[in-house]
Amino acid sequence: MDKLVYTALGAATNQSFQRVQLTNDLANVSTIGYKRSITSRPETVAYVGSGFTTRYQAIAPARAEEIDLKAGHHIETGVQTDIAMNNATVLGVQGDNGEIAFTRRGDIRVTDSGLLEIGSGQLVLDDGGNPITVPADTVVSIGTNGIVFGQSGLDSSGVPAELGTLMLRDASATALVRRTDGLYGAAEAALPNANGDFATGPEPVSITVGSLEGSNSDAVEVMVNLLDYYRSFETQMKIIKSTEELDKDGSRMMSAR
Repeated sequence: MDKLVYTALGAATNQSFQRVQLTNDLANVSTIGYKRSITSRPETVAYVGSGFTTRYQAIAPARAEEIDLKAGHHIETGVQTDIAMNNATVLGVQGDNGEIAFTRRGDIRVTDSGLLEIGSGQLVLDDGGNPITVPADTVVSIGTNGIVFGQSGLDSSGVPAELGTLMLRDASATALVRRTDGLYGAAEAALPNANGDFATGPEPVSITVGSLEGSNSDAVEVMVNLLDYYRSFETQMKIIKSTEELDKDGSRMMSAR
C-alpha cells in the first residue's frame, strides 16, 4: 500500500513546477518580449538501490527552464529605438550580477547618465560586451543591422555618428534557460567563457526597427493547461485518500481476527 501512496504523492509534489511555470506565463501575457518556458511534464523514473527496487518517482525533466523562442506578435510603435527581434535573435544586456545576459525585450531608451537601457532597467551592451554611451543632447536611432546612431539634437542637418553595434546573437543552435533575474542565459555546455556570452548561431541576426514584440504566452492556452493541472492534482489526492481508506479497512479486518 505504501508503494501506491509514495508514487501518487511523489507525482503530486513534483508537478508543482508545472503550476509555477503556468502561473508565471499567465502573469507575463502582456510583458514585452516575454518568452514562456518549453512545455514539459514530469517524467517517471525508477529508483534502484537498497530499499528502492520497486520505487518510482516523477521528476521534472532537465528542459523545464529552457526558453521557447517562438515569436510573439509585433506591436508597431514607430519609435526608432524600439526593436523587435526576429527568428531566434536575442539582445545582450548587463545582468544584475554584471555578467552578460540576453533578452527579447527591445524597448531601448537613454538613461539620465547617458547609457542605453531596456524598459526593465538593464544596460544594453555593444558587440564587445560594454555599455553603449550616448553623448548629451543626442537623438538616438537604430539601424536594421543593429548599429546605433546618434545625431546632435542641436544640429538636425548633421550626419549621424555611429555609437556602437548592439550585441545580437542567433540562438537557433543554443539552448537558452531562464535566469533568476528573468533574463536568459546559455546552458552551461554552450558557454565558451565565464562572462555569459556565447557564439552566435548559423542563422543571420535580424531585427525590426520601430516595433516591439509581444509575449508569446497565450492566456487562453495557459488557463486550459492550468485546469488540466488542477484536475491531475485532484486525481492524485483522490488516489491518496482512497489508499488511506483501503489501508484503514485492511487494519480493521486484521483487528477483527
